[in-house]
Amino acid sequence: MSMKSQIHLQLPSRQPLFPSSTTLRTLPKDWERKDRKPILLHFLRKCSNTPLILLSAGKSSRSSVGRCLPEKASDSFESSETVHELTQEIIKNESGVLQILKGANSILPHVVFASTVLALVFPPSFTWFTNRYYAPALGFLMFAVGINSREKDFIEAFNRPAEIFVGYVGQFIIKPILGYFFGTIAGTVFHLPTPIGAGIMLTSCVSGAQLSNYATFLTDPSLAPLSIVMTSLSTATAVFVTPSLSLLLIGKRLPVDVKGMISSIMQIVVSPIAAGLLLNRFLPKFCDVIRPILPPLSVFVTALCVGSPLARNIDAVMSPFGVIILLLVIGFHLSSFVAGYALTGLVFQKASNVKALQRTISFETGMQSSLLALALANRFFQDPLVGVPPAISVVIMSLMGFSLVMLWTRKREIPA
Repeated sequence: MSMKSQIHLQLPSRQPLFPSSTTLRTLPKDWERKDRKPILLHFLRKCSNTPLILLSAGKSSRSSVGRCLPEKASDSFESSETVHELTQEIIKNESGVLQILKGANSILPHVVFASTVLALVFPPSFTWFTNRYYAPALGFLMFAVGINSREKDFIEAFNRPAEIFVGYVGQFIIKPILGYFFGTIAGTVFHLPTPIGAGIMLTSCVSGAQLSNYATFLTDPSLAPLSIVMTSLSTATAVFVTPSLSLLLIGKRLPVDVKGMISSIMQIVVSPIAAGLLLNRFLPKFCDVIRPILPPLSVFVTALCVGSPLARNIDAVMSPFGVIILLLVIGFHLSSFVAGYALTGLVFQKASNVKALQRTISFETGMQSSLLALALANRFFQDPLVGVPPAISVVIMSLMGFSLVMLWTRKREIPA
């Protein structure tokens, strides 16, 4: 009699069709890796021709199973495993503002640097992007933010009103005070033209930058929704706050069209964000189609908005007082970062996550929508020198923000 005819294979009546969780825990540790699916499928396909001994819950007892699974059961298990992993993948890759920021802004520092160099070396590459394109470009960026936002991104963060309030104070009280200080010394100490000081003040009056959300995401991912709420709140209220601050700080120096600025901010900021939110709410399938192309387009538009102001104001930037403007803008942003960090440490000194809060609000205070300031400067101020500080601020803000990201993430990795 052959060997095969002498072997009788039968599953015990109480033996489950699939291994229990206790049994699976005894399998090699390699099965717990992310690539366990190929290992499991290989095991299921091979086991129909190979006897298998599975360890049970006992330390020394063993249950012998003749053939681990028939082919159909293996297919069923493969199907359920595939559905489970696809579900997990969908949940993991669920589109939201954080995922879009992660995809789009990951190359933004390189874009800012490349656009800056290209604008300085070959200005004609950006000079075609004139003033009339700024408002539509910034509106597109705001639309991209709205279409990738969801209500749930803000629900949790709205439960932290104290942190939101401190961030708002840093954005619209501390920062404008610093802007007024550096704008004043630009004229009184360094004897720069009055429009230069006005440009610094205007830069300090605008809302927070969306780039601060990504900076927070890199350093403290759990606080990224809070950063989004802070930026969104400052953007929404900028309709009234920015024109008021501009009139308060520079109204006596240069004429300010408050009604025109309110109308412009409504067109550039509020309407595009609202349109994106509405589309995302009522036409989700359409949003799913266009969402993948928004990050690269946003990066391209950002490159134009960064390079154009430098290229069009190359004479002022390269002028004898260009270095002084650069130093003043650096001083303004540096003091804003430090002020936001210090204020948060003072108010929330007993909080368990005080360091993370300090980093988050520091980004919110030190990084603002300089592109919006540039658009307002080009539209409502006849002197082109008003747009020079916002143009330089776009570059300095990005470089300083990501330098802090690298510094803080490196410090967090050292203790580990």
